Amino acid sequence: MIIKILGSGCYSCKKLEENTKKAVEELELNAVIEKVQDFKDIMKYGVMKTPALVVDEKVIIKGRVATVKEIKEIMENYK
Repeated sequence: MIIKILGSGCYSCKKLEENTKKAVEELELNAVIEKVQDFKDIMKYGVMKTPALVVDEKVIIKGRVATVKEIKEIMENYK
């Protein structure tokens, strides 16, 4: 599983990354987490407002910080 955090590196982007890492750890998933900060690359996903969470090239959440619980629920569908 490849998880991408799209964002400029602002507080919200960092918080989404932190929550995602915690969710992956708690679920003991075999996942690679990448940060995408280049706006040209972010635009390729059709994301106009960051942060965004992408799982296996599918945009799951955009424009807000998801909670650890919410991310875990999403990830359980991808196991």
